[in-house]
Amino acid sequence: MANKPGTQARFVLFDVLYDDGSRRSNRKVPAELLGGLDGDLPARKEIEDQDNEIAKASGKAALSITSMERAGGKKR
Repeated sequence: MANKPGTQARFVLFDVLYDDGSRRSNRKVPAELLGGLDGDLPARKEIEDQDNEIAKASGKAALSITSMERAGGKKR
């Protein structure tokens, strides 16, 4: 049975460049965090939080974000 329209979670994808030169593509951020006066700024916090959780689980230090852009979009 198909889901009703509007009940599916919506995400915005970001490509993230880190200080060490590595890049992670298609990082998911919930769409409801974005927009308004802050634009895509809340996405950086969300991705940093995700990175910290990954770092905690892996035992490696989280990397600092140099820049990020919407996947297929312009730099933020």
